[in-house]
Amino acid sequence: STQHLNDVDGLIYGDGALPRKLKLLIALAFDAAHGAANGVRALAAAALQAGATKQEIAEALRVAYHLAGVGTLYTASQGLKDLP
Repeated sequence: STQHLNDVDGLIYGDGALPRKLKLLIALAFDAAHGAANGVRALAAAALQAGATKQEIAEALRVAYHLAGVGTLYTASQGLKDLP
């Protein structure tokens, strides 16, 4: 159900020892590293809404690229191409 998804979202991505925007940037890096362009798109939008900057998104993706390789950049470019 939608309520269940919202509850899980709050549990996983809610502010805690790590702020919400950082958790979203970590998830974004994972999705980019794993080829999930739609996830990159959704998580980038959520991260921006949570106060992340485009520079912070770029740095998170740079780390993912360093660890997971060039495919990360392709996925990121696909996921971010329509980001305002």
